[in-house]
Amino acid sequence: MTETAARLLQVLSLLQTRREWTGPELAERLGVTVRTVRRDIERLRELEYPVHASLGSIGGYRLAAGTALPPLLLDDDEAVAITLGLRDVALGAVEGIDESSARALVKLQQVLPDRLRRRVEAVRSATVSLGGPAAGPLVDPDTLVVLAAACRDGERIRFRYRDKSDTETRRLAEPHNLVSAGRRWYLVAWDIDRADWRTFRVDGVDAPQPIGIRSTPRELPTEDAAVFVARALARSRPIHRVTFLVHASAPDLIESFRVPSEEIEPIDDNTCLLRASADSLAWTAVRIAHLGLEFEVRDPPEMADLLADLGRKLLRAAGRATDA
Repeated sequence: MTETAARLLQVLSLLQTRREWTGPELAERLGVTVRTVRRDIERLRELEYPVHASLGSIGGYRLAAGTALPPLLLDDDEAVAITLGLRDVALGAVEGIDESSARALVKLQQVLPDRLRRRVEAVRSATVSLGGPAAGPLVDPDTLVVLAAACRDGERIRFRYRDKSDTETRRLAEPHNLVSAGRRWYLVAWDIDRADWRTFRVDGVDAPQPIGIRSTPRELPTEDAAVFVARALARSRPIHRVTFLVHASAPDLIESFRVPSEEIEPIDDNTCLLRASADSLAWTAVRIAHLGLEFEVRDPPEMADLLADLGRKLLRAAGRATDA
């Protein structure tokens, strides 16, 4: 690669890292004169990169949106992040995007250096999915784009909403944020008619229409939108109280089951009562069975039934099913 070509790539990389650079700033970073910078900018324009210049003492250069997507330069961290993100999107969370994501992923993986391939694989192998709760209806990409733009611009929108009971209502809202949770998307918005914050599942949103009215952003009642959605989901789930007699010390149980110490009542050095709250009895059954500790179900009776059913499934999977 010639020195000029290498410098053009460096200029392009710098223009992609922030909104605007002055000529002297670029010259200092590149170790060249301002005149050389101007020549390099002209060469990039000849290659159809939309580099705009503003005049005046505080003028500068910026890379603008053009009619076509020019090649982008990514550093190592950006390439790894995009590769991992494309893997997730290719699972099909957004309708019609999975195939495009898969094609983009193939292109990127073909050119990833070995050192970056190893980083991607390390992150992938260390990441697990919760499985069932992540599954969900596909989201219409056009709906997602409209909602994202409304969040960005602070513009009110009207839409039809069908909730989990299949009841349809018309809503007028001020969008605040989109939150992705597994393969579900949620819109956090101020519901104008109800004068309160609401969480909407995006797959239940139909025909969102911006109405051209912008609002001053409201302050969420939580530290961020993700926390707001998490709390809303927790409130919507049934809470079960479970009690186990576990043959383990209190410190061992706290460490392995990851529960607050107040949920554990030591009986002696090797036995505890575990009283926990759970939004899913089935998931709690899997967790307690996975610990490798001896335990007995005290309450509720349904937990014993779930564990017995789980045991039969595991025996069948291992080819050791019995008639008992």
